[in-house]
Amino acid sequence: MSADIIDGRSFAAALRAKVAAGVARLQAEHGITPGLAVVLVGEDPASQVYVRNKGIQTREAGMASFEHKLPAETSEADLLALIERLNADPAVHGILVQLPLPAHMDADAVINTIDPAKDVDGFHISNAGLLATGQKAMVPCTPLGCLMLLRDRLGDLAGRNAVVVGRSNIVGKPMAQLLLGDSCTVTIAHSRTKDLAGLCRGADILAAAVGRPRMIRGDWIRPGATVIDVGINRIEEGGKTRLVGDVDFEGAAQVAGAITPVPGGVGPMTIACLLANTLTACCRANGWPEPEGLAA
Repeated sequence: MSADIIDGRSFAAALRAKVAAGVARLQAEHGITPGLAVVLVGEDPASQVYVRNKGIQTREAGMASFEHKLPAETSEADLLALIERLNADPAVHGILVQLPLPAHMDADAVINTIDPAKDVDGFHISNAGLLATGQKAMVPCTPLGCLMLLRDRLGDLAGRNAVVVGRSNIVGKPMAQLLLGDSCTVTIAHSRTKDLAGLCRGADILAAAVGRPRMIRGDWIRPGATVIDVGINRIEEGGKTRLVGDVDFEGAAQVAGAITPVPGGVGPMTIACLLANTLTACCRANGWPEPEGLAA
């Protein structure tokens, strides 16, 4: 194996410590505690684990954690009413509605009811528009974490060729916008791209967020490239289940200059960036200077 392993766990731990220091400073200087409200509808097991971990890390950072768990049969109108109450609550600086939602709810309508200033997931249409036009926005947590890892690894990203494989509103599109913001030359590709392998081979930075296990092979990687694997896919292998990324790690690691593992790469950055966004939202709401290094 020749590639350096990009340790997302260590970076995320350092980021959480930076957030905790910022929270302590706000409490000491202004008597304000940033608050994050997480709303979970239904009993999806993966979502329950994720929400529990968010609550633990929120409290460890010294923030106020508000958890709202609603039955799966909750009406969309009742959920929207809860969001409106959270929008109006001065103790809540960040609001996150855990996805997926039950089938009878319109996820776009729910997300777009959140106050854009409290939209710490960065999914609101206003934040998507601000990001696309290069203005200050709340940025989706996973691509923000990827950008932080890239800056830490490579320094100045200007002029590098970046290929983003995946076009979701949650990762692919905002990832491309962030890389454009750092003056990369960016191509968005996807599963239907012609000669996807050839396109990937031209990338200095390859961000894989297509949701297909090990789709990107080692011989698709440009020697020395930096590979950011956003995929989290559970597969069965040898009678056991394991997590793998969208990149064939073993093959890619023989060629790449640096690569994120799965697990332990991008994943830990998501909640850490959620906490960073909540602190940033609190500072912006009160007109205070934002801590350095937490936003795009």
